[in-house]
Amino acid sequence: MNKFPSRISAARRNAEALLRQTSKREETYKLERDREHKAMVSKTERLRELRLAKEAEEKEAAAAAPPTPAKARSRSKTK
Repeated sequence: MNKFPSRISAARRNAEALLRQTSKREETYKLERDREHKAMVSKTERLRELRLAKEAEEKEAAAAAPPTPAKARSRSKTK
């Protein structure tokens, strides 16, 4: 009967070791996912700032440029 408690404790140690490994993998995965999310948010903010700056620059350039005369449209006859 001495072997029975040792088998239980060995099984328990194995189960706890597997649980620790799984927990560590999950924690690493969550940290990596959070890191990637923060990087994506940062990139999106940077790109938004660049787009808004470009749009403002184009708007200023369009306002400073003289207006172009409208071209006369030619009408084609359809049969």
